[in-house]
Amino acid sequence: MTTQRIHKLTPLLANQIAAGEVVERPASVVKELVENSLDAQATQIDIEIEQGGVRLIRVRDNGTGIHGDDLPLALSRHATSKIQLPDDLSQIMTLGFRGEALASIGSVARLTLTSALEKSQGWQMTLQGDAERPAVTPAAHPRGTTVEVRDLFFNTPARRKFLRSEKTEFDHIDELIKRIALSSFSVGFTLKHNQRLLRQYLPSSSVLSPAQDAGALERLSALCGPAFVEQAVYLEAEGAGMHLTGWIALPTFSRSQSDLQYFYVNGRMVRDKRVLHAVREAYHDVLYRDRHPACILFLSIPPSLVDVNVHPAKHEVRFREGRVVHDFIFRSIHDALARADKSAISPVTGECREMNETSSVEYKHALCSSPSVASSQTKPHTSPLSLTTHPRETRKTFPRVQEQLALYRSLHEEPSQAAPVLDAVPPLGFAIGQLQGIYILAENANGLIIVDMHAAHERVLYEKMKAAFAQQTGAVQTLLVPLTLLLSENETETVEENKDFFSRLGFKIERIAKETIAVREVPQYLAEAPLEQLVRDIITDLQVHGDSTRAQENIHDLFGTLACHAAVHAHRRLSLPEMNSLLRNMEKTDHSGQCNHGRPTTVQLSLEDLDKLFLRGR
Repeated sequence: MTTQRIHKLTPLLANQIAAGEVVERPASVVKELVENSLDAQATQIDIEIEQGGVRLIRVRDNGTGIHGDDLPLALSRHATSKIQLPDDLSQIMTLGFRGEALASIGSVARLTLTSALEKSQGWQMTLQGDAERPAVTPAAHPRGTTVEVRDLFFNTPARRKFLRSEKTEFDHIDELIKRIALSSFSVGFTLKHNQRLLRQYLPSSSVLSPAQDAGALERLSALCGPAFVEQAVYLEAEGAGMHLTGWIALPTFSRSQSDLQYFYVNGRMVRDKRVLHAVREAYHDVLYRDRHPACILFLSIPPSLVDVNVHPAKHEVRFREGRVVHDFIFRSIHDALARADKSAISPVTGECREMNETSSVEYKHALCSSPSVASSQTKPHTSPLSLTTHPRETRKTFPRVQEQLALYRSLHEEPSQAAPVLDAVPPLGFAIGQLQGIYILAENANGLIIVDMHAAHERVLYEKMKAAFAQQTGAVQTLLVPLTLLLSENETETVEENKDFFSRLGFKIERIAKETIAVREVPQYLAEAPLEQLVRDIITDLQVHGDSTRAQENIHDLFGTLACHAAVHAHRRLSLPEMNSLLRNMEKTDHSGQCNHGRPTTVQLSLEDLDKLFLRGR
């Protein structure tokens, strides 16, 4: 048996190994080249693709360009203009920094690099997939850089066999450009495939907020669809040294899959389980089961608090304070959804709505549902809608004809000059009737509001229970026989490290052996819950996400069941004051636009919608 001697790899082989990590498919090449263009401060990037990127990938930009003397270095491994010192690794704000992408691409394809500085001679250099470094030659080129990559994987046929069809490979490139264009509104992009222009995204030069920038909204509509723009709310939050902006879709715009979730850290598109978990938790109470939220989020964070050098293709990052980031994103989205829900009744104008702490609707005319009309029905109740009492049989009798006519008499009278004109009405307006004992019909400034009274009341009760529970210290119950769980050593250490977390939830857990814990106290609301599975799930969440909301979810599920049973049920006749009381409570309740199961509670029909139904021209 011969001993294998250690030897140094040739530069070509080393580059091809590196290419195996960086260059997975044509889209990987496009990503590296476009990110280089963005780092060069380009405002226009043109991408040309042939045969799905296998035959040709050409990326041209109008960035700062590369000095002619630096072209050989640009095609060498570990050569970059973006970092110089070890400390620079903790302050990275550029998309690229390793200095190995061009060298890796040039080892598995025929690469031509052409570049020019402002008002300077252009220079060109070509690699043919080998270790030779040809001379730099003059070339006519405007300011900026063009990179051509031809015959990808021509010298590594095994890699080429793993590529998919031309359409599939181009679809990956198309999706990549979509993701990049979403994070760079000030940069224009064009995408051609087989000499056909398929995508053109114009740059936005506005200094306005993206929510008010017509160019940004136009690009958002082109990339994510006009329905997303209509159902999206612009989010901006700041805290703990972080700044979060972007668009979050209302729960009514949910998806069957998570294909419309984009997340960027300091301008870098990433996939992060912790962030996705925070987003899901923020939508937990308002999203229908098996549905996924849609969002585009941009997180700005000090570069020293995030490590971007943890993945060969830089798809993943690692946060120094993962739990803080998770809680910040969760709270920002949760609060934004709560505020948006109160202002989402008004009809959509085609522009994204910005978050406002208060919402009011200008009203131009008096509502026919005036206080005098309400008083003609019955005296207002002194208490809000009853949760436990049921209507007596006498309520089922219908009012006399004269009483009904009194409701409509004001429609035939001339408006009095002394009658006050309301300048504003609540977002949900005032109730004008009930349909089949199921729906409340209300009139607001925009038209007709239809409310599912059971679903709406269920949400109001549910949020009240949650608020009451959050304000109390939290009663605990001591187990007569402690629950003993056999765990792995790693899991018991997780319990030890998060003792304070369990204590805040109401659990008293002790580590009684190297791989055993004892649960001695539990929150009173969870006394009947499957404790063993719950504790194990919480530990798993802490290990994977750094946080867990399992206990709260179990408690909230209990509240949801109680609210569902206590809420007013269908076919119960309500008086106008009772209906208006529910509407006012909805306006003060977070997430009142959806019930606990994610179903909508209100539908707005604008005057324009009604005119279309009746073929009226206004």
